[in-house]
Amino acid sequence: MNPSPLAGPGTKVLGIETSCDETAAAVVVDAHHVVSSVVSSQVDLHARFGGVVPEIASRAHVELLAPVVAQAMIEAGVDGDVDAVAATVGPGLIGSLLVGVSAAKTLALVWGVPFVGVNHLEAHLYASFLEEPDLPLPVVVLLVSGGHTLLVLMEAHGRYRLLGGTIDDAAGEAFDKVARFLGLGYPGGPAIDRVATQGDPAAIAFPRAIPDEAYDFSFSGLKTAVINHVRKHPEVVTADVAASFQEAVVDVLVTKTLAAAQQHGASGICLAGGVAANSRLRERVLDTCVQHGLHPFLPSPSMCTDNAAMVAAAGWWRLQSDGPTPLDVGASPNLTLTFHP
Repeated sequence: MNPSPLAGPGTKVLGIETSCDETAAAVVVDAHHVVSSVVSSQVDLHARFGGVVPEIASRAHVELLAPVVAQAMIEAGVDGDVDAVAATVGPGLIGSLLVGVSAAKTLALVWGVPFVGVNHLEAHLYASFLEEPDLPLPVVVLLVSGGHTLLVLMEAHGRYRLLGGTIDDAAGEAFDKVARFLGLGYPGGPAIDRVATQGDPAAIAFPRAIPDEAYDFSFSGLKTAVINHVRKHPEVVTADVAASFQEAVVDVLVTKTLAAAQQHGASGICLAGGVAANSRLRERVLDTCVQHGLHPFLPSPSMCTDNAAMVAAAGWWRLQSDGPTPLDVGASPNLTLTFHP
């Protein structure tokens, strides 16, 4: 990336995140120093529906965004004294995205500072840099969330290579669906993680999908295997099902990520996305890295889930490389991560 005078030492970026069901704002200085980070979760609003309801999410963002931004600014000790405003422009729920994008553009115009549109997936890649600013590249990033499961080789800032992805359900989506079937509630990831601690991960030999298909993933068949097993064995202990399912998911994720890191000469493995908060996944990645001489980069749980600090960090780098985003850029619910070989 070529340095830009718009993003130099001391640059303060206000980040805004409203891609799904978290209303978040943060102020980050120099791409890694978090001076405030506020997240208002909508989990309670959506729990009774067993998943995120788009219209409810967008309406909640409208109500929550102004006070969340105000709190982030107060905690950071700034009153409009920022150098740029960054917001997630996609991927995500279109109604939710529009709330954050519109607010960010308005603030940028009022304050006379650049607006920066941020790819939500790229923002997740920068979560680790908030806590490990000197993280040595290249690294292989395992980005696992409710909507995405990607293996990305991050060679330099702004330069990525897609190594693999899911061909059906994302890992987080599989967690939610299995948790719902088992009656564990929403969100499914934390519920499975919690219950699995009481079970035996070796109790049920669930399948490990597409072991020979390079770095792609598939979790739909595993989800079906869980459902079929419980229906055939209704007496089975729920904790054992949860632990065995979780182990199958984690085993595939870690095995393929390690292979990718070794093949591409990565210095380490980095986790990103909501599922990166899973305790078993973090434990396995840490053990695997230690065993094979790789550096593990595990963002704190609060930086794994959707937050605005990672948006501000990614916005700082985008401002440095690309400059301000035109104000006629809209929200893009199906936005993909641009890969440069």
